[in-house]
Amino acid sequence: MLIAHVLREKGSTVHTLAADATLEHAARELNTKRVGALIVLDGAGAILGVLSERDVIREIARRGAEALEDSVAAAMTRDVHTALPDETVDDGLGRMTDRRVRHLPVVQAGRLIGIISIGDLVKHRMAAVEAEAAAMQAYIAAQ
Repeated sequence: MLIAHVLREKGSTVHTLAADATLEHAARELNTKRVGALIVLDGAGAILGVLSERDVIREIARRGAEALEDSVAAAMTRDVHTALPDETVDDGLGRMTDRRVRHLPVVQAGRLIGIISIGDLVKHRMAAVEAEAAAMQAYIAAQ
């Protein structure tokens, strides 16, 4: 199964914010949108970073509540790993595991077209494994 299939089922909505937004604003967005990460974009729509719930928590743990006044740029992950829509779910899972990230922006021709989480990919991988098991059981039962 390809990442494009996951996006087709999940949808291509990506929640974004600007690098100069405050961490307080970002925390509110994460809560309101009920997502674990936001993609940080520049004015032209290029990816600058990813801000996850963990990034916000780390800053608060390190600096206290005053960290909420800081900009997203100060806390975001800048080394962004992305995925392509024609990659497999297993490719995405491998990259997430190797890089220890939970979210991958999906890009095509340099443009952000979606985001996938490790939960999205595990869900699809589990569905594929269950389908394979059912097919094997049906095959064995027919013999």
